[in-house]
Amino acid sequence: MVTSREPTEADHIAGSAEAANLLMHLFAQRDIGNFQAQLCPVRDVLDQIGDRWTMLVVMALAAKPHRFSELGRAIPDISKRMLTETLRDLERNGLLTRSVFPTKPPSVEYRLSNAGQSFLVPLATLVKWADRMHATIVRSRAEYDVRADVGSAGNGKPAAVPRSVDDASMKPA
Repeated sequence: MVTSREPTEADHIAGSAEAANLLMHLFAQRDIGNFQAQLCPVRDVLDQIGDRWTMLVVMALAAKPHRFSELGRAIPDISKRMLTETLRDLERNGLLTRSVFPTKPPSVEYRLSNAGQSFLVPLATLVKWADRMHATIVRSRAEYDVRADVGSAGNGKPAAVPRSVDDASMKPA
């Protein structure tokens, strides 16, 4: 009998190491001498799906198809203009389909396409990670802000935060 359990910290560390190795391998596969950012598939796809509105619209459509006004209610802080642009981009990228029904007035329904459905797996992983790490991230931001305020030169701008121990040990010439 197989029982499921919540992943432990060791599981996360092992998974992180495996993921880091995979990402380093993929990154190293680029042809550095001929690299062109506009042709990079990772940048191209992430630029299209990595914004806040896209992810929220996909999350809303994960449960069921929605009409425009339903999506607006499901994501109350999105403007109509941003919702329209996001839906157009998702349709253009093949992540959703738009169906127009011959009613008076015509009604339009949006649903995830097969490609959009396949995006739910990595998106769910990211959402789960964000939920798990949110308190840690908020705490880190607060700690950083305190350090930046303490180190400010009185000009309202935060002092430079050393990036590494080597940077901290460097003295101005």
